[in-house]
Amino acid sequence: MAPEEKTRKASQDSAGPQKPSSPGPDSQGPGQEGQAGRRPAAPASLIEQLASRGYGSVDDFVDARLVEDLRTRCQSLHASGNLRPARIGRGSQERVEPQVRGDFIAWLSEPELDAEQRLLSRLEDLRVDLNRGLMAGLEDFQGHFAVYPPGAAYARHIDRLVGTDVRAISVALYLNEAWSEADGGILRIHTGATGPHDVLPVGGRLVAFLSDRFEHEVLPSRRERLSFTGWFRRRPLEGYV
Repeated sequence: MAPEEKTRKASQDSAGPQKPSSPGPDSQGPGQEGQAGRRPAAPASLIEQLASRGYGSVDDFVDARLVEDLRTRCQSLHASGNLRPARIGRGSQERVEPQVRGDFIAWLSEPELDAEQRLLSRLEDLRVDLNRGLMAGLEDFQGHFAVYPPGAAYARHIDRLVGTDVRAISVALYLNEAWSEADGGILRIHTGATGPHDVLPVGGRLVAFLSDRFEHEVLPSRRERLSFTGWFRRRPLEGYV
């Protein structure tokens, strides 16, 4: 399947995303400001995609300057050794296996730079919009910078961890510059009967999907591949507590 074309905390308890609610008077396109002065972080198209099929993407989720600042930050962290080899497994089974997962990551908990604060604010707006549109019950976000060296990949897996259901919606914001199909590094989402859905990691593009539903993988790239990746989380459902 060809990569998709480049185009331009009030929680609500729920077992999962529902159909989007009707747009309110403040609902506008991704390039407009709402009446309250806040740009909607989740364009209607993203909410509709998540509601109808469980995955979706939008371009220009953040402006080009912020993408550049975040890319510079990610590269700086990597150059200074603050990105560490990503691990797989949990507890006593946690380990580094580069043949399974070859990226280097650094968790972002407390922002040190303005660009990081702006990113987290944008993601918080997105959380609010997803809760409003999907009744998703999202409570917070956990994420990290990620660098895949040339040739590195992440084998097919699912984001929901065994024994916990707190990860609800997975997201990745790509930070790459002038990325093309020839560069590889595709995110392949395995959707079942409809076949795989491929997402090219173009800078500024945000992809989101239900964490418990879709296996996915990162294919090898020919260039260093940068992103900010994480999960919107909710309270554990009954039976997981």
